[in-house]
Amino acid sequence: MKQTKPLLAAIAITLPSLFFGSVFAQTSPDHNTMDMSAKPSLTDGEVRKIDKEAGKLTIKHGEIKHLEMPPMTMVFVARDKSMLDMVKAGDKVRFMALHENGQLIVTELQPIK
Repeated sequence: MKQTKPLLAAIAITLPSLFFGSVFAQTSPDHNTMDMSAKPSLTDGEVRKIDKEAGKLTIKHGEIKHLEMPPMTMVFVARDKSMLDMVKAGDKVRFMALHENGQLIVTELQPIK
């Protein structure tokens, strides 16, 4: 009986992590293996936060089909920091994002009036 308790404890700890780890792996897109033949297109979103010094902006966006990304709010890196001068938090925008060198880069950014 003494040997059974540690085994049951190990199973109780390991089993949930195996299950939830596999669920996460199935729902998170792997940007290194995605089909990049989809034509990049502009996506609508709303600027939530801007960090001009770091060259980053947080955008709540719709689906980005060419990156196989569902609607969400996330941080992007601006290819050119000067494009951040055109927008402020709360602005509606249309933007182009590409996956380059392990980062999501905004290559185009247009305020929507």
